[in-house]
Amino acid sequence: MATAPPQVLGSRGEIAAVSLLRKLGWKILDTRFRNRFGEIDIIAQDGSVTVFTEVKTRTSTSDGQPFEAVDRRRRQRLTRAALAWLKFHNKLNQPARFDIISIVWPQDSKEPQITHYQNAFQAVSAGQMF
Repeated sequence: MATAPPQVLGSRGEIAAVSLLRKLGWKILDTRFRNRFGEIDIIAQDGSVTVFTEVKTRTSTSDGQPFEAVDRRRRQRLTRAALAWLKFHNKLNQPARFDIISIVWPQDSKEPQITHYQNAFQAVSAGQMF
């Protein structure tokens, strides 16, 4: 079987992540949100909390777990993008958090292995974000 391009694998992972969050009863507010600061894969509502979710999908763990790709620089970009989203939607006074959904989806498998890390990291270099 041919290897899927990274964009295709990433899109499949994001679709699986949205499905998981909907099964949890979360409301999906936005996907693939982009602004000048960066991109946020999924923005959802978990009760009263706005959740900014980064999805990382890999075909194997040979180079480490997918969530390990969310390094400090990536967390900073996510924080800035999330702050801009919160400001634009007038939600600065409401609780928010950052989650990571880590997906391992081998090429020969129909079902991925999904791990959801809630409150995976705190806002980075954002001053008084929340």
